[in-house]
Amino acid sequence: MSFDLVFFGGTGDLTWRKLMPALFQAFRHGKLPADGRILAVAREEQDDQRYRQWLGERLQRVEDAKRPSEQEFAQFAELVHYRRMDLSRPDDYSGLKAWLDERSADTAVLYLATSPHLFPQICEQLGAVGLNRPNVRVVLEKPLGHDLASAQRINRIVGSVFGEEQALRIDHYLGKPAVQNLMALRFGNALFEPLWRRDSIANIQITLAESIGVGSRGDFYDGTGALRDMIQNHALQLLTMVAMEPPSSHDADAIRDEKLKVLRSLKPFDEQSVLRDVVRGQYRKGMAEDGVVIGYLDEERVPPNSHCETFVALRTEVQNWRWAGVPFYLRTGKRLAERDAQIVVNFRPTPHSIFPGASQPNKLVIKLQPEDGLELHLLAAKGNVQGESLVPVSLDLDFDKAFAENRVGAYERLLLEAIAGRLNLFVRSDEQEQAWRWVEPILQTWQRSDGAAGGPRPYAAGTWGPAAASALVARDGFSWAEEQ
Repeated sequence: MSFDLVFFGGTGDLTWRKLMPALFQAFRHGKLPADGRILAVAREEQDDQRYRQWLGERLQRVEDAKRPSEQEFAQFAELVHYRRMDLSRPDDYSGLKAWLDERSADTAVLYLATSPHLFPQICEQLGAVGLNRPNVRVVLEKPLGHDLASAQRINRIVGSVFGEEQALRIDHYLGKPAVQNLMALRFGNALFEPLWRRDSIANIQITLAESIGVGSRGDFYDGTGALRDMIQNHALQLLTMVAMEPPSSHDADAIRDEKLKVLRSLKPFDEQSVLRDVVRGQYRKGMAEDGVVIGYLDEERVPPNSHCETFVALRTEVQNWRWAGVPFYLRTGKRLAERDAQIVVNFRPTPHSIFPGASQPNKLVIKLQPEDGLELHLLAAKGNVQGESLVPVSLDLDFDKAFAENRVGAYERLLLEAIAGRLNLFVRSDEQEQAWRWVEPILQTWQRSDGAAGGPRPYAAGTWGPAAASALVARDGFSWAEEQ
């Protein structure tokens, strides 16, 4: 299959840090369709050779296992081209169309790795020159908007140019192998389905923790915050994968229909429940692996007295027959104790224990990063002269070891899916808007409270966030995974 893949924002951080390395891995693994061209477009004045040199220097900064040799990069670079474009000039879009029309590729994928406020303008210009024909797909990076109204505006304009099946809204967490194995665990095996409900599960925790701060992205992050950056998209997408009903097929819309039902079933927030069930924090000076680190307000390009949250923990419920009464806890933050992304399914304790000593409930841990795998925590008998006692044991499936030769990174998988036109791992517009609809009362309540005694709670860098986050879970008689 022939393809053309165009990166708008071809000299930006996302392109060289994530997208180009992912494409190189697909090339190295022999998964990239043979007859392809990769085009980077940006405002800088340079040619193919200078861009290839620029890209090669940056690919030497990626981790060792993903770094190309000189020979590998020389072969990959033959696919890579560069074109200067001013995104505000209609003539430049005509030039892009002419470049794509030089051959009749089966598929053209236009990846918008730019600021989201440019999406409407780019899509309208693409439509004006006829680059919305059936074999063209456009990939939209997050965040799509900063609230429901702005997201609806972007979707409305994009939808006026491209059909829903042509507009691929990317969430790279959906490309992670462990998330795909969550689908396989639930719907490819009969073992867990009878237990995957309120009768057997006590609570579910989703943690997306980062140990780094905002670095030099202070101005961008301060206009976004942890709720918009992680909860509205990544965390809610993971929640839907955990809580969805079995789809009728593996068809993209069958899966996305069930995810949308979960989002519509989430318990809505009002001002009172936001104050009760949502904790926001902001990191202060503290300790990290490399020593003492500064607080958020001292970071580069962060406004003084900013109320931007770098941590969010919240409690919610899915109001349907399967999950009624089961708390779902979502948590994310910067400068936390460690880099960790996982879903923890805590099962209910046995109704009556015949063994001496405390009994620890079973739990299933779906690990997303830095490791990638599944852990099932059970209890086993340890005999002694006084009788049998139970000790925790775990069954650990390391996907990296089990499937080492076939491992595909998140962006690598998503780029290949976009080229192939498979929509399962992309977010539909009604899903995205429903997620905004659910978080918007939180944003509105915070906006009203910031002028009074409100604002984020401080927490020391290198910890697990404000103490109020632990109290939120303890109120139901539970604790976060690291406290168990």
